[in-house]
Amino acid sequence: MIGRLVTILALLALPAATPAAETVVAGLSQDRIEITANYDGSNILIYGAVKREEPIPTASRLDVVVTVEGPSASLKVLRKARRFGLWINTDAVVVDSAPSFYAVATTAPFANIISDTEDLRHSVSIPRAIRSVGAPQNVLDAQDFTAALIHLRESEGLYSMNEGGVNLFDQTLFRTNVQLPANLVEGIYKIRIFLLRDRQVVDLYEKTLYVRKVGMERWLFRLSRNQPALYGVLALTIAAAAGWAASAAFRMMRA
Repeated sequence: MIGRLVTILALLALPAATPAAETVVAGLSQDRIEITANYDGSNILIYGAVKREEPIPTASRLDVVVTVEGPSASLKVLRKARRFGLWINTDAVVVDSAPSFYAVATTAPFANIISDTEDLRHSVSIPRAIRSVGAPQNVLDAQDFTAALIHLRESEGLYSMNEGGVNLFDQTLFRTNVQLPANLVEGIYKIRIFLLRDRQVVDLYEKTLYVRKVGMERWLFRLSRNQPALYGVLALTIAAAAGWAASAAFRMMRA
């Protein structure tokens, strides 16, 4: 009994867990995006402040990294080669998980403000956000396939690295703008804000952005997924009607 009482008193005497010296408080200009027929992209403002109970440390540099990540999916990346005068698929790598959209914005060059260990732990950079599984014959060059995927999606505006794109004021206030393209995938987008000192993450803040189709676009999207046969018939009917209308208009112009 006495031993148990001593243990309880010892636990009570332990100091309470101290909160992080610096934490992030942030917000978005909008947390929902509706995709309509005339949707041509969005510009999201991400802003925030560093909350602290003590004076600003002067012995180390403060940096901020912001990432915006769209829904992930698996896909196969193929490599073509010329064989006997024909271009054919020669190798393939299955990408187990690749974000449909991924944007990174930083206060300074990426490699200067975050260590490789922290990048690996949190999957911050674009290559680390992609998980590839190579076939036995091409495990060694799986990184080449991942690089090809990144290059393709960068050209489509789906992947981006904006070094220096985060403005930090007085080591307290920060803001950045992230451009979302018109070819967004519907789903939940994860926004992460990393606070760093000495290339180490001292705080991580997360928010959610919802992207969804509305109106006729959503009805057609759901029809294509739930009733693909009916969607195909409807598409053929519309194409035939458009062709007939164009032909009729051309005949009237010639008359």
